[in-house]
Amino acid sequence: MIQIIPYQSRYQPQFKILNLEWLDKYGLTEEPDLKVLNDPEGTILAGGGVIFLAESQEEIVGTAALICEHDGIYELAKMAVRPDMQGKGISKLLIEACLDAAREVQAKKLVLFSNSQLATALKLYEKYGFAYVKVEDSPFLTADIKMELSL
Repeated sequence: MIQIIPYQSRYQPQFKILNLEWLDKYGLTEEPDLKVLNDPEGTILAGGGVIFLAESQEEIVGTAALICEHDGIYELAKMAVRPDMQGKGISKLLIEACLDAAREVQAKKLVLFSNSQLATALKLYEKYGFAYVKVEDSPFLTADIKMELSL
C-alpha cells in the first residue's frame, strides 16, 4: 500500500537519490537541481513550499514538491518515482497531493519546467490540465518545456 507522507529531514538522502536517478538517466542534472536536492529544507520548505513523499513498506519510493515562487504562483518540481514502482499510480497520488496543497494555500497558478524526453510525465501533466506555454524564466538550461495550470 502506498501512503503519501510529508517530508522530514531524515528523508533527504532518499529525496536526492530518487531525483538524481531520473535526472542523470536523461542527462538533465544541473546546478539548480543539486542546490534543491542538497538542501530541500532551505530551498523549498523555508520559502513556504511543501514536499510530499510516497512510502511503500517503510521505503520512500516517490517524491514531489511545490516551490513557492511569488504572488500565489508555485512550481511543481522534483517529481520522481523509483523505476521498479512506476506504473502503479504513485505519480497520480503525488500530483493530487500537490494540487490539494496548492488549493489549500489558495495558489493562483502552478508552473512546471520539463524536457521533451519525459513523454510519460508530460502526458500525466496534460491529464491534470496543465497547458504548454512559452518557455520563459527557466532556471534550467535543459528545460525545453514549460507548462501552467490556473487554479
